[in-house]
Amino acid sequence: MSDDIIEPLENYIKTQIIKQLNRALKPDEPLISGGLIDSFNLVDLALFVEDTFGVRIDDSELNAQTFDTLDQLAALIQSRRS
Repeated sequence: MSDDIIEPLENYIKTQIIKQLNRALKPDEPLISGGLIDSFNLVDLALFVEDTFGVRIDDSELNAQTFDTLDQLAALIQSRRS
């Protein structure tokens, strides 16, 4: 998936959500089901995605089926940009 999407997502999650700047996040690492992101953080992440990438995220998409990995997020963003 595109680094211009994954990199800002990873940086936001590391600096604003999990606050572990030196932690590497793999594109397929489970964020929600792995316990790194909780339901409160999902809203913040969705707002970041909307503001940064200019796409709309529906509330029904704030779940592990859509938002669980950086790859999933990047694919969603890419599909909305097309």
